[in-house]
Amino acid sequence: MTDDRPDGVAVYIHWPYCARICPYCDFNVVKDRGWREEKAVLVQAILTDLEAQGARLGPRPLTSIFFGGGTPSLMLSEDVASVIAAAQRLFPHSGPVEITLEANPTDAEAAHFAALADAGVNRLSLGIQSLDDRELTFLGRNHSADEARRAIAVASRAFARLSIDLIYALPGQTVQDWGAALDEAVALGFEHISPYQLTIEPTTAFGRAFQRGTLVPPDEDTAADLYDATQSKLEAAGFEAYEVSNHARGLVARSTHNLHVWRGGDYVGVGPGAHGRLTEGGVRTATVARHRIADYVAGVASGEPWSGSERLTAQEAAEERLLLGLRTSEGVPQVVLRALDLDPAQSPLQGLAEDGFVTLKDGRLAATEKGRPVLDAVLKTLLV
Repeated sequence: MTDDRPDGVAVYIHWPYCARICPYCDFNVVKDRGWREEKAVLVQAILTDLEAQGARLGPRPLTSIFFGGGTPSLMLSEDVASVIAAAQRLFPHSGPVEITLEANPTDAEAAHFAALADAGVNRLSLGIQSLDDRELTFLGRNHSADEARRAIAVASRAFARLSIDLIYALPGQTVQDWGAALDEAVALGFEHISPYQLTIEPTTAFGRAFQRGTLVPPDEDTAADLYDATQSKLEAAGFEAYEVSNHARGLVARSTHNLHVWRGGDYVGVGPGAHGRLTEGGVRTATVARHRIADYVAGVASGEPWSGSERLTAQEAAEERLLLGLRTSEGVPQVVLRALDLDPAQSPLQGLAEDGFVTLKDGRLAATEKGRPVLDAVLKTLLV
């Protein structure tokens, strides 16, 4: 079995500004204080960084562009257009390129959706998180449920491709509550739904509340029931769980950018704190940009935008492929197993297969429905 790692390159742009910092978020974000001059300087740094990385890699085919953050829907549409134009010029492409932008569903941001579509964005990922006002207040969001519904209507007119993010396993949430939320999300007509189980990160406001005992997430059994309800509800509605937290209605609805990353493809990361993976001379390098905006801008100016870059060994690169690939329904090719000295006929892989946690079919290793909810334990067993 040959390696099926993609040949092209994707581009990820990290826009760090947010109107409000959510209590569960541990991303590299800062509060948007409206400093237009600082933002203009940052956009120029992102363009300069992209030029430098493009020159380093050469004219490789462009597979996708993804604006994440932070809240990139706060970017000026002309700045979005400039970044898209630079990426498309640096990395040639023969057909349409998926260009995704993450957006919050406030009325103010929805007013700019048409301009973002005109700038070249062709797929919008809406951070709805919930359609219940009580839950939105708990999650620290700056939009209401009705505001989200209005934004969805506006987005549907501007974009042919729409995705929605939802968060579940909230304190006190029942399977019935969550099922009703999924029913409404399905009825809204999205082609792609990403339901994320609430994760309590120690450095966040939720993490501190958890340590104090003032935030109590659902127990393991309830969380498992909520996960099962997610799978059954969305499957019944025609969605395929092509990744643990990503469900799509058909192959064309899948996220090209995310699949490229999960399959081990190269991607350029620009913007403060952006991660990247580059392969040069057969060696895979993990990169991370400087986190603070001022440090990133200064680093780009001096030709050193990264706070660190690490040349991965063949085993480290294979482990990363396994960690990402087993999250997907397609799994990983057998060549990855050979790089990790994993023999399907021997433990630990044989034992996991016999217990029904993984399957090896047509030269690919994939986690089963039984294995995906306990993927961390499966990976720990494989990489012990």
